[in-house]
Amino acid sequence: MDKLKGIKPESVFRYFEEICAVPRGSGNRDGICQYCLKTAEKLGLLAKSDAEKNVVIYKPASAGYEDAEPVILQGHTDMVCQKSEGLSFDFEKDGVRPYIDGDWVRAEGTTLGADNGIAMAMIFAILEDNTLAHPPIEALFTADEEIGLLGAAGLDGSWFSGKRLINLDSEDADTITVSCAGGSEVTFALPLEKAPVSGRVLTLAIRGLQGGHSGVEIDKGRVNANLLMGRILNHIKTPFSLVSVTGGDKGNAIPYASTAVLVTTGAEALRKEAEHYWEIVQKELIERDPDAELVLTPGEDGEQEVMTAQTQEKLIFILTCAPNGIMEMSKSINGLVETSLNLGVLNTTDTTVNMTFALRSNKQSALDALEERMRLFGKMTGCVTDAMGQYPPWEYRSESALRTTTAEVYAEQYGKAPKIEAIHAGLECGVLAAKIDGLDCISIGPDLRDVHTVGERLSIPSTAETYRLLTTLLKRLK
Repeated sequence: MDKLKGIKPESVFRYFEEICAVPRGSGNRDGICQYCLKTAEKLGLLAKSDAEKNVVIYKPASAGYEDAEPVILQGHTDMVCQKSEGLSFDFEKDGVRPYIDGDWVRAEGTTLGADNGIAMAMIFAILEDNTLAHPPIEALFTADEEIGLLGAAGLDGSWFSGKRLINLDSEDADTITVSCAGGSEVTFALPLEKAPVSGRVLTLAIRGLQGGHSGVEIDKGRVNANLLMGRILNHIKTPFSLVSVTGGDKGNAIPYASTAVLVTTGAEALRKEAEHYWEIVQKELIERDPDAELVLTPGEDGEQEVMTAQTQEKLIFILTCAPNGIMEMSKSINGLVETSLNLGVLNTTDTTVNMTFALRSNKQSALDALEERMRLFGKMTGCVTDAMGQYPPWEYRSESALRTTTAEVYAEQYGKAPKIEAIHAGLECGVLAAKIDGLDCISIGPDLRDVHTVGERLSIPSTAETYRLLTTLLKRLK
C-alpha cells in the first residue's frame, strides 16, 4: 500500500489504492460489497445492499442545499481480470498492485481495474469530504457490469428519489457521453449430423486480424475472422468435408482468428486453391489488417467423422450470408453507428455447431427488429435459436438540463466546449433509466487507455481535472 501516496487529489487516490487491494473480478462480489458497506459505516452514512451485491449510500445535502433535488453518483464495482503470461497471480485472492509511471497509474502485470474503480474512489472522496457544497447524494455502486450489467438489471428503482444521474464510467476526460447502445445475444445451434469419410486432414487457420470491441471498433471496418473463413470455404471448389470450425470466445469481441479442420482426397489441389485465393483476399485486407495470414497445416490420412453434406452446406451458407457489422447509421447524431451485430463465438461440439451474435442498437425498436431478423434467419437455416441478456439502450434526449449544466461547467473550467457524444458500446444508464422514471443522465470520466488489457492505464492529471469538474458540478446543481 501507499504506492500512490502523494498524488493529488490525495483522498481519491487513497481510496483507489484501497479498492485495488480488494479482489473484485466479475462474479467475485462479496469482498467489494463489504468494503463499500464498511466504508459507509466509517463515514457515518446510511447504506444498504441487495441480493445482487449492489450498494447504495446516502449522504444528506450540505447547508443551503436541503431543498435541492438529489443527485445519483454511479460507478460499478467489478473489473475485467487479465494478467501477463506466466505471472503468478490469483484474482480470486490477490489485490491489484498499482504503481506510478510518469503521469499514469498502471498495475504490475495485470489489468488495473480503473474501469471502474476510479469512479468508486471519486465517489467515496466526495462522501468523505464535508467541506463540499452539494445536493443530497445517492451513491450507487453496481455489481457485475462487465458480464452483462447484471447488478443494474437486478436493482430496485424505488431505492432512489433522485432524477439526475452522473455515471462515471467514461474514458475520455474531454467528452460528455449522452447516449449508448442497448444489446442482446442471439445464439444459433446448428444440429450436427455426421458421416465417416476417408482422406487427409487439413487445417486452415486465419490469424493476425486486428479484432477488437464489437461496439467501440465496429465502425473501423475490422474483418470478422469467422465470416472470412466462411468466404474462403465457400470459394474452394476442390471437394472437402468439414470436421469443425472454431473462432472467437466472446460475443462482444470481433474475432481475430478462426480455424477450420477438414478432410479431402485432394489436399495439394485444395492447398494451392486456398493459397491463391488468399493472395486475392490479402489485397483487400492490406490497409485494415496488414498482419493477417492463412496457415495451412496437413495432418494424417485415414477415416474421420465429418459433417454431412447438408449440415456443411447450411453452415457455410450461414458463415457467408449472415448479417454482420454495421446495419444502420444514426440519422440524428452524425457519425454514430446506431445498429450493428457481430458473430463473436463459433465452436463445434459433438452434436451442434454453436454461434453467438452480439446485437447492439441505440434504438430499442431497432434492437427488437434485429433480434427478430436473426431468429428468422436461424430458423430458415435449421438452427435452434435463442435470444438472451437484452439490456435497453440509453436513448438520446433532445432536452437535458444536466447535460447543459455540465457543458457550461466544463467550458468554464477548460476554456473550451466539451465533446458531446453518443457511443455504440453499453453503459448502465440505459438500464437505470428504464427503472427510474424521468431520469436525466450523463456519463463522464478521466482518461483511461487500453482498458481490459494488462496495458490499462489511468491518467493522473485528468483524474484531478475530472474530480474538480464533478465537485464544481455538484455545487452548481442547487
